[in-house]
Amino acid sequence: MRILYIDTSSSYLYTSIVENDKLISEIKEEFGQSLSEVALPRIASMFDKNNLSPKDIDKIIVVNGPGSFTGIRIGITIAKIYAWSLNIPITTIYSLEAMAISSKNNTYHVPILNARRGYVYTAIYDEDYKEVLKPCHILLTDLQEKLKDIKEYEYISNDEFDDLDVNSYSPDMVKVVNYFKDKENINPHAVNPEYLKLTEAEESKLWYMN
Repeated sequence: MRILYIDTSSSYLYTSIVENDKLISEIKEEFGQSLSEVALPRIASMFDKNNLSPKDIDKIIVVNGPGSFTGIRIGITIAKIYAWSLNIPITTIYSLEAMAISSKNNTYHVPILNARRGYVYTAIYDEDYKEVLKPCHILLTDLQEKLKDIKEYEYISNDEFDDLDVNSYSPDMVKVVNYFKDKENINPHAVNPEYLKLTEAEESKLWYMN
């Protein structure tokens, strides 16, 4: 089985082609504000360099959040176009799941993204990557309270946090793909962002209505 993995939920483009549990090609690059312009051409270039085309893919795994609102939409749009136009099976995962599963440490895993104003996107997974706290938008102080009864854990992130010892995140895309390769497929039209919180525009509208 040949699987395309796409994650544009941050300022990075993480994408790969994995065939029968082996890495064919991958991209791990930070593009910042230019991600929307370069993501599709870079993915297309990855296919070309390996003498492949999107129609040679048997499945797509795409990260649908949480993370950058704009970034998430980029990856989902690309994945949905491929899946719908070429009739390729597709499934989604959380960025937090990919962050935890990429870890090689034998401890509890706490992927964490800075959501500003004291909030984070986070989840807690045990040593076997089983969900202890489902992905959520939560105050950092509340997360720390939930971790008080856990003896050994690691924070995983590429964001900076004051007074937190954080392990940097570099995705192990083969490991992630292999973990989720048998996850149930969904209709491409049902693939939507999972922001885990309202957008600022939605929050402002809700505040105004109340």
